[in-house]
Amino acid sequence: MKTESKHIILKAEQLSIGYKTKKKDMVISSDINFDLEKGQLIGLVGENGIGKSTLLRTLIKVQPELSGNISLNNQNLKQISAHHLATQLSIVLTEQLTSKNLSVFELVALGRHPYTNWIGNLTEIDFEKINQALELVGVSDLKEKKCFELSDGQLQKVMIARALAQDTDIIVLDEPTTHLDMYHKAYILKLLKRLTQDTGKTILFSSHEINLAIQLCDTMIVMTKEVTVTDQPCHLIEKGVFNSLFPKDMIAFDSKTGSFRVTK
Repeated sequence: MKTESKHIILKAEQLSIGYKTKKKDMVISSDINFDLEKGQLIGLVGENGIGKSTLLRTLIKVQPELSGNISLNNQNLKQISAHHLATQLSIVLTEQLTSKNLSVFELVALGRHPYTNWIGNLTEIDFEKINQALELVGVSDLKEKKCFELSDGQLQKVMIARALAQDTDIIVLDEPTTHLDMYHKAYILKLLKRLTQDTGKTILFSSHEINLAIQLCDTMIVMTKEVTVTDQPCHLIEKGVFNSLFPKDMIAFDSKTGSFRVTK
């Protein structure tokens, strides 16, 4: 019986990340290996300062790797031009918008930039992709509003719609639930889960919401001081990976409930 081959979107092999200085390389994390499959929701977690943002910057080609290889759709990331990369990978960062005077439609339309001509004229296909993204995220009724009129939760959904309009195989989000209350944190992560199912896109996000990630993610990348481990949440629990994530004097992981709790 033949087994179905996996469609790997993003692959890391013996990856070492950090910063280059004149004297030496400042290694933050090394020996990182993973295969991210098509249509999966992947959560990147770890304590503050462990290197999550550095890893994301390396994966989106903002920061060079110290060693190892990154492949996007079976092509070495180093060999992919900026324009070609923008048609395969889209990004949602935590930085505030430089101009909130754009309408929601105008902001989402920016996602079509890799496909428009030098004037930026939108075609029928562009309008179709923009409206489809607005509908998928549930913000079609907001498209005439200015971005400064939106709540933090609404604005985050619009930013996700912009990434969807870019129509890439993978979407990378850095802390998409920052500044949101508990309800909207869960809402955004459930939205990302639904989008992987509805669109078949791979979505990778970094987060401190580990309890939610364990419940919703297909795969998790867990960064610790000793090692970076990638697996399904249930397997990570079985291996005891979460038990050593934080000092036990304050936070403990309950393998029965699959969640962290404050120690008393």
